[in-house]
Amino acid sequence: MQTFPALLILTAAALAAPPPDVWPGWRGPANGVSTLRTLPSSWAVERNIAWKADVPGRGHSSPVVWGNRVFLTTDIEGDVIPGAGPVKHKLEGQPFVHPDSVGGNRKHTLKVLAYESTTGKLLWERTAYEGKVFDDTHRFNTYASPTPVTDGKYVYFWFDSQGLYKYDFDGNLIWSASLGGVATLGVGYGGSPVLFEDLILLLCDQDEGEHSFLAAVSTSDGKLRWKLDRKNQITWTTPLLVESGGRKQLIVPSTEDVVAYDPRTGKEVWRTEGLAGNVVHTPVTGHGMVYVSTGYPTKKTMGIRLDPAPGQARVAWRYEKGTGYIPSPILYGDYLYLLTGAGLLTCLDADTGEPKYEARRFPAPGQFVASPVAFDGKVLITSQDGDTYVVKAGPEHEILSTNPLGEQVFASLALVGDSIYIRGEKHLYQIRSAVNR
Repeated sequence: MQTFPALLILTAAALAAPPPDVWPGWRGPANGVSTLRTLPSSWAVERNIAWKADVPGRGHSSPVVWGNRVFLTTDIEGDVIPGAGPVKHKLEGQPFVHPDSVGGNRKHTLKVLAYESTTGKLLWERTAYEGKVFDDTHRFNTYASPTPVTDGKYVYFWFDSQGLYKYDFDGNLIWSASLGGVATLGVGYGGSPVLFEDLILLLCDQDEGEHSFLAAVSTSDGKLRWKLDRKNQITWTTPLLVESGGRKQLIVPSTEDVVAYDPRTGKEVWRTEGLAGNVVHTPVTGHGMVYVSTGYPTKKTMGIRLDPAPGQARVAWRYEKGTGYIPSPILYGDYLYLLTGAGLLTCLDADTGEPKYEARRFPAPGQFVASPVAFDGKVLITSQDGDTYVVKAGPEHEILSTNPLGEQVFASLALVGDSIYIRGEKHLYQIRSAVNR
């Protein structure tokens, strides 16, 4: 039987511990893991799809679900704006333009969407921002990639350089705020907002680090509570809130270091070695540790002790293969699962970093960008082609089912009640057992 850590986990979506049948932000209540047991584990295009709703534009934000609301963001690209262009970048002191940068010379309409969770009806949509954007984005990325976060009464939408927006569940704008331009080397933003008590925490590492910062914005009025300058090069990670030894900590991994901050003040709690690669993955936590990883240009995963004993090293173990560029790892019970972009799955012992199996393939070749989720002894891994593989959790590799959607998927799944919500390239789906279309 797998054991689950007693360490209290405060996720990027929690004012207090949310109920288990909501998905309040990026990676849900905790680490992408649900305690629900009644979710479907088998579906197809004509089976167990309760509803399918149109989603305009493009976006990679994941569904956020609370009660009868499902929230998403999207970007609708418009015409070229004469004279418009992205912020200029330098790399190693030289002017830099990424070969896959697009969008910075066009009008963009950034929308927030609310769907009814049981029917898929679009309840409301609002234009949060319209006009010129600050920077380019990678042609694969979007201007609507950060996942919203909610406390069950209000929902917060973050469009990086284009602002932070607070709406109520009826679509009324409460306030908007700007932290200024965030330079992303012309490849776009990747992290999501973190909700901590009465603060929204936002990581804005930029280019080569000259203007990087971490900030806290008041949920009540959108005003800046604190801002901490950092010297870290650009990251695309979402920081992770944990509690250890009675102290709340915000874990921020980067190329140069991994730092724990006090989320109330921004004061540094501890610091250890960095990942020496581009940091896209969101950390996960359990077993008294936090796990951080990178997949490019190096592959590296570290188990870091949150509260090491006197004389004990902060870094418990390192594993230097098995990771991809975009998908974050998932910790489920005693095991940490790593995924490459080409779909090679590795299972590590969470305490020691010892591999239980390495580089196991799925039945069909594919690319993977969505991060895994898990429930009831199963790990769900979704390919870019829209095939969700259900893998038996544990040290023995076994694929239990393959579930095609018939549409590309870039966003991670949400697990709520008796349903799985999937944002496809053009549609939002509710998957529920015993439903035939």
